[in-house]
Amino acid sequence: MPITPRQFGDRGRRRAESLGIDPERLPPGQSPTVKWPVLSVEEAPRTPAAEWTLRIDGAVREPFTLDWAALQAEPQVAWEGDIHCVTRWSKFGMHWRGLAVAPLLQRAGLSPDAGYLLAESPTGYTTNLPLSDVLEHPALVAFEADGGPLEPEHGGPMRLFVPHLYFWKSAKWLSRLQVLEHDELGFWERNGYHHRGDPWAEERHSVSDYVARTMRRDARRRGSVS
Repeated sequence: MPITPRQFGDRGRRRAESLGIDPERLPPGQSPTVKWPVLSVEEAPRTPAAEWTLRIDGAVREPFTLDWAALQAEPQVAWEGDIHCVTRWSKFGMHWRGLAVAPLLQRAGLSPDAGYLLAESPTGYTTNLPLSDVLEHPALVAFEADGGPLEPEHGGPMRLFVPHLYFWKSAKWLSRLQVLEHDELGFWERNGYHHRGDPWAEERHSVSDYVARTMRRDARRRGSVS
């Protein structure tokens, strides 16, 4: 008999205790992992970091692009805490470093009607967020995790990092932040995932779990995010 989400969550809390982790740090339905699983719907790009750029545009007064050297010259910030994947694993006590998203967007000059953000990767992957989730919460353009450069499989050379939401919102291989005046669903959001993705509210899917599994399986079988 398949394990239910509640049983999985109860098992996860027991596992957290066995690892010396306060189970109150574990969102409902999650279980801690000591590894860092690799989950991607597309193949990791192998573009050298020195050739990478980040474009910030859309509903802004002064769009701009930063190349890798300029990105590395910006003031960097650190973040320490836990991350949570919609597939029910959580990884605790991670250390991240990168650029805070809010100052970059503010430098571009947000339109008075701006309310949303679309993060994009050169693979075609996108994910949408309310601007409040990157302006009022910690959010990074991340280069490092746990003391080393981000590996390509984990989104390197840089990814969006929004740790208070499920991890599919932290778009890998970030190349563009497009500010929008309207909400525009990203790849997984068009394929049954929740529009926001708060782990503590279990905002996993916008459809039933069964339909979401079917949509996810079909999306992976297509092997394309475009």
